[in-house]
Amino acid sequence: MHATLEFIRANQAWAAPVVFLLAFGESLAVISVLLPATAILFGLSGLLGASGIAFWPCWAGAALGAILGDCVSYWIGHTFKDHLSKLWPLRRMPTLLPRGQAFFARWGMAGVFLGRFFGPLRAAVPLVAGSCAMPMLPFQIANVASALVWATGILSPGLLAMLALR
Repeated sequence: MHATLEFIRANQAWAAPVVFLLAFGESLAVISVLLPATAILFGLSGLLGASGIAFWPCWAGAALGAILGDCVSYWIGHTFKDHLSKLWPLRRMPTLLPRGQAFFARWGMAGVFLGRFFGPLRAAVPLVAGSCAMPMLPFQIANVASALVWATGILSPGLLAMLALR
């Protein structure tokens, strides 16, 4: 464990960019289904706390990555609309888009906010919002608000646990 912490400290300039990339991948349509970034970020938060790396740059990286991932997903949904189910790998996951559509239809803007916190819906809801031509301003309000909460929730527990153990 000591060697791992020393490695992290020696490469701490990479912490925020790595957190950004993980959060971006976690929020990006399709990639989030394949990348277990939530578990990685949660574990990484403990290492950040143990190594003494600054929380706020990593938090900003997580929030910005999540926001941009959802923006790209929205754009994909808006661009491909009815053809989404024919694209790989969505054609191999036939229940993902209908679940996202049902969730979005029921919850609307709140669904964009809530979708970030529910596994596979995290990938589908921004796609569906884009394909349904949800207005950009309500989408972005829900996107940014949920990303800020999500970044706090994913990075704080490990950090606080490690600080408590010091």
